[in-house]
Parts: sequence; C-alpha cells; structure tokens
Amino acid sequence: MRETDGNQTVDRKDDHIRIVEEEDVETGGTGFQDIRLIHEALPEIDYDDIETSVEFLGEELSAPIVIESMTGGHPNTTALNRALAAAAEQTGIAMGVGSQRAALDDPDDGVAESYTVTREVAPNAFLYGNIGAAQLTEYGVDGVERAVEMIDADAMAIHLNFLQEAAQPEGDVDARNCLAAIETVADELSVPVIVKETGNGISRETATRLADAGVDCLDVAGKGGTTWSGVEAHRAAAANDRRHEKVGTRFRNWGLPTAVSTLEASGCHDCVVASGGVRSGLDIAKAVALGARAGGLAKPFLGPAGQGTEAVVELVEDILAELKTGMFVTGSATVGDLQDAEYVVLGRTETFLDQR
Repeated sequence: MRETDGNQTVDRKDDHIRIVEEEDVETGGTGFQDIRLIHEALPEIDYDDIETSVEFLGEELSAPIVIESMTGGHPNTTALNRALAAAAEQTGIAMGVGSQRAALDDPDDGVAESYTVTREVAPNAFLYGNIGAAQLTEYGVDGVERAVEMIDADAMAIHLNFLQEAAQPEGDVDARNCLAAIETVADELSVPVIVKETGNGISRETATRLADAGVDCLDVAGKGGTTWSGVEAHRAAAANDRRHEKVGTRFRNWGLPTAVSTLEASGCHDCVVASGGVRSGLDIAKAVALGARAGGLAKPFLGPAGQGTEAVVELVEDILAELKTGMFVTGSATVGDLQDAEYVVLGRTETFLDQR
C-alpha cells in the first residue's frame, strides 16, 4: 500500500525512535570480529602526532567518523538532532539527518524544525540530507533540491530501504526505475550524492551499477546493527498485522555483513562509508583498512543525544581515542597509512568471501 498521509510519516518517525530505544532490534554479525589488524610492535611514530583528518566529498573532516542518518520528522526528535549536530560542529565530524520526506510532505513548522535545527546549531559542520530512492520519481530533482536547501546540506543521501518497506504495513514497494532516477539526481543535483543502504549492505554488483551511475559516495550500511525489518515487525505487531510481523521477523537477519560489504563496495568505488553495527573506533580502524573512507555509527549516539550535546561529544572523543590507538599500534601516522595497514580475514567472513 502506498502511503500518502504526511501525518502517518510523522507518527512513524516517532515509532522508530521509541522501538530502537526500547526493543531488541540488534542483529550482530558485522564480520568485524573476523578482521584482525596486524600489530606493529615498533610503530616508530608519536601518538600525539597522529593525523586523523580525512577528505570527504570535497571537505575535510577532523576524523573519519560519521553520525549516521537517524532521525527527524517529528517534533519529539528536534532536541536529538540539535544535540547531534552541535556535537558534529564541535568535533569536526560529519552528520546525516533522517529521511526528510516528512517535512517535504507536511508543511508543519514543527516537523521542518526537526531538520533545520541541525544547520542552525552547526553552521560549519558537514551535514547531509536524506530521501528515499522510492520517492525520487515523485519529487524529482527539484524536490530533492528542496531537501538540500532545508538544511543547507553539503551532500544528499539517497537511501535504499526496500526490505524495510516490504516489512512495513504502509510500505512503498515500487522499486522500478530507481537506478535511472538516482543517475539523474547524481548528474543534476547541486551537491554530491551518497547512496546508502539501511542495514542490509551493498554488494559489489550493486556498487558497480551505482558507481557507473555517477554516485559520489556509497554508504554500505550492512548487516550487524539495527535491523529495520525487525523494527517494522514490532510496529506491525502493535497494529495486529500478523503477516507483516511475520515477514519482518523472518528477514531480521537478512543481508551482507558490514565487513564483507565494505570490502566489496570499496573495490568498486573510492569513497565508501562503512556503517551497520559499527560500535567502536577499532571497528572504524578495521573498516578503513578494508578500504572505507570513514565509518558511521547511529544507535550508539541515540542515548547520548537524549542527554545532550556534551554526552555526544564525549562519545565521539571515546571513539576517536580508540581509532587513534588502532592507528598507533599499526604504525599508521595518517588515515592514508591506515588504509594500507595489513590485516587477516578469519572465520565465517573468510568463508563468505571465498564463496563470493
């Protein structure tokens, strides 16, 4: 069923945050546990001189850390986005907002404010917008530009969430002509385009198609973190929708592990964000060694965002300390050095890659 009610979109955003905070919707199995960086006992660098800055879509980030697209679209989420964006401003990392469909469809100022607050408190941060691939035909390039203008975005993410839509009682499951629409937006939009999955990963085949379409960056968002089909199973259960509940539950472990997807996508594109169950600076260090430009986290920031900006900043600093330590003990003075760090792939991830 195609959703047309803007208020329904707004209410769904509030449901999503509540379920992610309160229910068991984690899958595990990112594959990072099977990635072992080779220890350098003689790093021959000064920890204090390690340079974590990285070029990202024409801008410089202080570290290869991204606060992933999480929320917006409900007045209750304004404070969360304010804290996240203020922390991104203070620490010099990137941040994405959640799907802006709610604000494009609903003229309510409270809905729009949940997004616009990000640029208000983060005038210099790298912020990117967000819209679904399934909505591109409806909005066109002009509509996507409206989303860019809403937050004065430095880039625009187009999310691929078709499994979530299939598990959603009101989901939009018409996936026809999305690649052509993505190619048009990538060619005509005023800012770089990121295509991101939402918890199920991007294969090398899909990464190649997106690279050929002119997409500027791929965010793999692989299996191992929040399962959005699992989130929709909870929503369906609350609505007494047995069939969608069963679909969401059945597919909660579906997808390419994040480590696998990072390796596959980075073999096809030179700008990849590894996300999906990334939970530490060590995970980011492993992702960069696998070929990623940066690593993204979502759920770990949700609780701190509820406490305020300083709690988010503290988490960023914890992640950065772990990342720098990973760089130090691999002898990596720069992020570029870390991309060349030696690693070994073990266990199920090795088997997965061998079968691929």
